[in-house]
Amino acid sequence: MTGSLIPQTEIETSTPTVTITAQEMKARGFTTVAEALQQSSFATGTVQGAATSGSFTQGAQTLSMFGLPVGFVKYLIDGRPMGDFPGLYNGSDTFNNLSGIPMDMVDHIDILPGGQSSLYGSDAIAGVINIVLKKHVDGPSVDVRFGTHSGGGGTDRRISFSDGFSGDKFNLLIGAQFEHTSPIWGYDRSLTKNYFTQGTSAPVASRDYLVYSATKRSNAYYFLDPNNCANVASQFGGSEGVQHRPNSGTYCGSLNTPGYATVQNDDKSANLYTHFTYDVTDNFQLYGDLLYNYEEQKYFVGSGFTWWGTGIDYGAYYDPKLDDFVNLQRAFSPEDVGGYNNIMNKQYESSYMLSLGGKGTIGQSNWDYDVGFTHSDDKLLEHNFQRLDGPIDAYFRQHVLGPQQGMDPYYGAYPIFTPDYSAFYTPMSPADFRSFTGYTDTRAKTWDNMLRGQLTNASLFSLPGGDAGVAVVLEGGNQGWAYVPDPRLLDGQIWGTTDVQGAGHRSRYAVTTEFRLPLLSQLTADVSGRYDNYKVGGQNVNHGTYNLGIEYRPFDTLLLRGRYGTAFKTPTLSDEYQGLSGYYSFVADYANCARLGYDPGNVTSCPSKYSDVQYFGQQSGSTKLQPITAKVWSYGLVWAPLDQMSVSVDYLHWDINNEVNTESADQMSNTEYLCDVGTLDMSSPSCQNAFAQITRGTSTDPSLLGPIQKIYTPKVNVSNEQVNAVTASFNYAHGIGSLGKLAFRASYSDELKHTTQAYPNDPRIDVLRHPAAYPNGTDFKTKVNGSLTWIPNDQWSGTLYVNRYGRSPNYLATVYDNYSHAGTGKLPAWTLYNLSVTYNPIKSLALSFLVNNVLNKMPPIDRSYPGTSSVPYNTDNYNVYGRAMYIEAKYSFGK
Repeated sequence: MTGSLIPQTEIETSTPTVTITAQEMKARGFTTVAEALQQSSFATGTVQGAATSGSFTQGAQTLSMFGLPVGFVKYLIDGRPMGDFPGLYNGSDTFNNLSGIPMDMVDHIDILPGGQSSLYGSDAIAGVINIVLKKHVDGPSVDVRFGTHSGGGGTDRRISFSDGFSGDKFNLLIGAQFEHTSPIWGYDRSLTKNYFTQGTSAPVASRDYLVYSATKRSNAYYFLDPNNCANVASQFGGSEGVQHRPNSGTYCGSLNTPGYATVQNDDKSANLYTHFTYDVTDNFQLYGDLLYNYEEQKYFVGSGFTWWGTGIDYGAYYDPKLDDFVNLQRAFSPEDVGGYNNIMNKQYESSYMLSLGGKGTIGQSNWDYDVGFTHSDDKLLEHNFQRLDGPIDAYFRQHVLGPQQGMDPYYGAYPIFTPDYSAFYTPMSPADFRSFTGYTDTRAKTWDNMLRGQLTNASLFSLPGGDAGVAVVLEGGNQGWAYVPDPRLLDGQIWGTTDVQGAGHRSRYAVTTEFRLPLLSQLTADVSGRYDNYKVGGQNVNHGTYNLGIEYRPFDTLLLRGRYGTAFKTPTLSDEYQGLSGYYSFVADYANCARLGYDPGNVTSCPSKYSDVQYFGQQSGSTKLQPITAKVWSYGLVWAPLDQMSVSVDYLHWDINNEVNTESADQMSNTEYLCDVGTLDMSSPSCQNAFAQITRGTSTDPSLLGPIQKIYTPKVNVSNEQVNAVTASFNYAHGIGSLGKLAFRASYSDELKHTTQAYPNDPRIDVLRHPAAYPNGTDFKTKVNGSLTWIPNDQWSGTLYVNRYGRSPNYLATVYDNYSHAGTGKLPAWTLYNLSVTYNPIKSLALSFLVNNVLNKMPPIDRSYPGTSSVPYNTDNYNVYGRAMYIEAKYSFGK
């Protein structure tokens, strides 16, 4: 049973648990396991996915429980930890990818909100999700499904097969699933096919052919096309033309470029699942499971990521005819490249999870044992389209810039070019485009080995309320991660793009104990404790967790429950072993402000040269990181006044500390100042650390320190957050005589409080009232869903499913970080309806018709976006897939 290691008869315990069965997933219209989990009421947090162009993991799917980080959920498959995805969420976080689990092989899914580390170890802070696969089928069956979207694109084809074989002592289940989903492009939907036309300003076209000054007023354009964009009028489907931006100038552009990006990936997947058992004796059984997934995805991030400009490698160039420092910027149209569908990024993932073991009973005792070995392996290949640095600059030097004519007469630092601007405003052939582009191959891998042994006795001794139970688990193993980019991404051969690298491994062991104690007929206690130890870089990183759960049943129909305990997350392998990566940012130079006589406490009074210094930052992982820790508790009730009715309400709390963040450059600069004025001892570790991690140039003024050039900000344990949430559910089934039976289920979540603190000296941010807080500020505070199923007879059934996403901040609220500024506010709730009908003409055949998003609801239009916006909605919160229709047939050859 998920939530306890000890077998028990009670359906509801001190741990709130929500179960979604395979039948419910199908009836509610869910097409994937990821969709079923993302639409659960607990998944209130925003997450990146296929609709988020340019994200680090556009080919993976995950969720955020109650707005907590995606890596704070422990995912299990049949109670065993699921392997990590090799790519990094948002470029830094390890997480699990839900896209590779075959839906037709799932029996049910258990969701346990709240900290569960005392049973399941690291990562189980926000909750645990256990995906339980089928263990038995009556005979061979084939399931075929076809679907499409009324708005176009997204055509889905899926076929699955399963069969079971049983003998005297042997049982085998085998299943396979293949699915192909076509992409949805932005131009397939009215909200995403062009720039926003209903925002705070008129729509402004993309700057596809742009010449702009680097020295005059910001974004001052030169329009140097003698043909007034006529030569490029055929580009972007004939939409290219003369455009104008207020206060900037004239250029060649298109209003339709946002549509040339995928909002849903092209996805092909193949899955294989096998489960076997062999009864060696009456008391001993061998078992094994294999789950294999292969997935290919293709997506295009948009024309805004497919361009060339002089700013990347030249900074700017000097044009003597203009007597100005100038930049060029040119987008590559679908006509230039021979169709964007031919240059899509591609992702190939191959993963498997293998388990072998044996279980049984020791003699005639009450002691049961289970010893098993699990190995998971996940390989990822990112085959991404790139612009090649040397060839792309060479092409434009030959065709547009011409030969370099020395260095500029003012600074001697910028090259002189006299470009052929008429050639700049000219289409190119796909062959020319291919001459300076290609693909890079980045490979990543994770692996995990775990040997686990469990002893369980459900009748250890008697107590007034019944038999006490105990479970003891010992486990050990090792795990590894490697992220190896194409070498050209690291040595400057790729234009405008870099990457990071990292690799590492560690060993671990853990011991878990759980006692279930029925103290009285009405009162039961559940106590569990766990100790985890990880060996990283020659040192031990360990942590112990515990939990106390209480169940009180004053009478048969009412359960009062509560839990108090701790949870933790060990530093991820990427946090520990990620290599150096660079970025640019700004920081106050407190030391020089103080030396100039300004108050460092009011740094804005200092000249901007020192109060807002641009620096080059470097960050990396650290093997010195300690675990993220949490105190967690919950209390609630379950009331079942009727045989087929139940109501549950639970209040949950998290207090999380030691979260991983990069070291604060601002605090490091302030520490350097305190050392410089003698407040801190110059020889102290704090001062030595600040001096070592801040790199300064040479000062021309002996009274001042040299300018800040570089700051090293490694990952450290510094952040914390608190979350309070309430969840509720209602289940009711009722017979309606000759009309059959009705069943209603509903669930609700409300994030009551969410505060974060990035660094110890920072103010605590209430993210529910600060919509600019990334990523939590745009979370849905509330989420509610419900289903009504009608079964009139043995042949027919129908289900209406409703999912309501609560209100979320509009765009201007995230800009001003409040709801008081003019134009700020919240968007209305987004409610989607799914409908499914199943007909069984004969017992062995089920025919289904499903319609998702019956009313074809698009995201609530956010009119606070400007006309420069490519989409009028938050892509982490909403999608424009619209109405989808599926027909499905399942034929069972068995009984």
